[in-house]
Amino acid sequence: MTPSPSAASADRRTVLRLFGLGAAATMGGATLAGCSKEVGSQGSATQADAIKAVLPAYRAADLLQPDIPGEGPIPSGYLKYPTNLVDAVTEQPGRSGQQIRAISPWWGPTPPGNDRNEYVQAINAKLGVEVVVSVQDGNTYADKVSAMLGARDVPDLLCIPNWEVDKIARFSDATKALFTDLTDYLQGDKSAAYPYLAALPTGSWEYCVWGGRLYAAPFPTDGAFAWMLYHRRDLVAKSGLATPTTIDELYEFGKKATNADRGVWAFGSVFDMVQQFYGCHQIWRKKPDGGLEHKYETAEFTAALEFTARLFAEGLVHPDTVASKGADEKQLFNGGKILMFQDGPGAWAGTQGEQSKVTPGFDMQPLPVFGVGGKDPLLWGSDKPVFYTFVKKDLAKERVEELLRVMNWCAAPFGSREYELREYGQEGKHFTRAPDGSPIPTDQFRKEFAGQFNSLGGRAPIKVRSGDAPNYVQEYIDYHKKFLDRRETDLFAGIKLELPANWSKQLQPTDDKIRDILRGRRPLSDMEQVRREFLSGGGEEGRAFHEKALSDNGR
Repeated sequence: MTPSPSAASADRRTVLRLFGLGAAATMGGATLAGCSKEVGSQGSATQADAIKAVLPAYRAADLLQPDIPGEGPIPSGYLKYPTNLVDAVTEQPGRSGQQIRAISPWWGPTPPGNDRNEYVQAINAKLGVEVVVSVQDGNTYADKVSAMLGARDVPDLLCIPNWEVDKIARFSDATKALFTDLTDYLQGDKSAAYPYLAALPTGSWEYCVWGGRLYAAPFPTDGAFAWMLYHRRDLVAKSGLATPTTIDELYEFGKKATNADRGVWAFGSVFDMVQQFYGCHQIWRKKPDGGLEHKYETAEFTAALEFTARLFAEGLVHPDTVASKGADEKQLFNGGKILMFQDGPGAWAGTQGEQSKVTPGFDMQPLPVFGVGGKDPLLWGSDKPVFYTFVKKDLAKERVEELLRVMNWCAAPFGSREYELREYGQEGKHFTRAPDGSPIPTDQFRKEFAGQFNSLGGRAPIKVRSGDAPNYVQEYIDYHKKFLDRRETDLFAGIKLELPANWSKQLQPTDDKIRDILRGRRPLSDMEQVRREFLSGGGEEGRAFHEKALSDNGR
């Protein structure tokens, strides 16, 4: 994973692990061909009150009482799988007989098409309509999105990750030109017609507003934090190494754990987590004398950069991470080639479950966070959804309602037959059951599943015990409860920002420059030049934009 000025970058890793996937997607930018150069180029900020006015009225749709009730951004936990599932949707969503085309990203092998995919066939039989989901390579999805927007040719349902949306200048122009305004379908009590969409967290819906209107449905993030620093606790214990509890111990761990002759390195990507250890805020913080300060301007960021560059310089980071933007650190971690790397909270369950069947004693755990120099760590997090799903514009009202019914089916909650079918497929084909009744995926599931229906409707965030990772739910929630008070306060919570074009276009080039500094391809002293270039090329404009957004909202 590359360092990123954008809060969105963490979420792309999160979704990969939600589905048990591999390397991260490469971020990319796009503009909507044919849109006015002026409209939206300076960015826009929709005030919090205007956003609240168009949101669906939240209605909880829990079919079961959780064993561990959620608290704020911490999801509810279920420690046993239900034995009596219910039908959450009693009428088939599809009624027109007209095929539904959808496109979504995927970071794994291409699944078989509908005619050879029993997982997709089983769901379409329940939907009462054939949904053809074209899953596209997530690593090049920016190019696909750019081409579709430029050609003004989108499918009935289009799923776009938040990090791609954030890279697209004047995206509000795209929403107005290409997608259905969903406000009149979902605003307030109208959402009762789609109860499982209405059950998605309000905080995630707030990001689905452009120009004061509701244009998408969210796939909510599944936890309070953007990142965790995972370690192979089984291998660390076997090697007689102590778990680091300070930044100095983290460095010493790297020296002791790395053995290039044996093909083992201490670290993969760790820079975002190191920043949090040093107390570095994610993007902006308020200055004591007023105004905003970007993290590149702070001593905390500089110290985190220097520490991480030292890890690279001393050969403590795996060569594949050094050489590329997107090394497959999951495979390196699974194979014991690296002992620590950062990833989203969603990494934990899928990887632990998969590898426990391959490597006896495999134990993936997040490292407890710590501060540096007597300061507390500052953990990053956001309610921003991982995906947005858009509905094509200029469809008949009946067609839009059918698409929303399909999306509502896809959002059916835990405890329903719809949830089990969406998440695990058909029993006997796509999963077997552990002694406690929880599903265990089969090879057929791994071949046919590509998240085809997961992202289309979102889902209320929960954590469910599985037979292949029996301790995960309790450990996950315990970690979140322990460190929740270290999460950074979001200055812009509830305000929808569409960022200035000059700001957005600086993100990837700056990311690349910092990557070169970390890897020793540029000296540390170049950070001052990178900082100046960032601020002059769009950063100062971004500062003024963000300061005005806060002022306009009385913050």
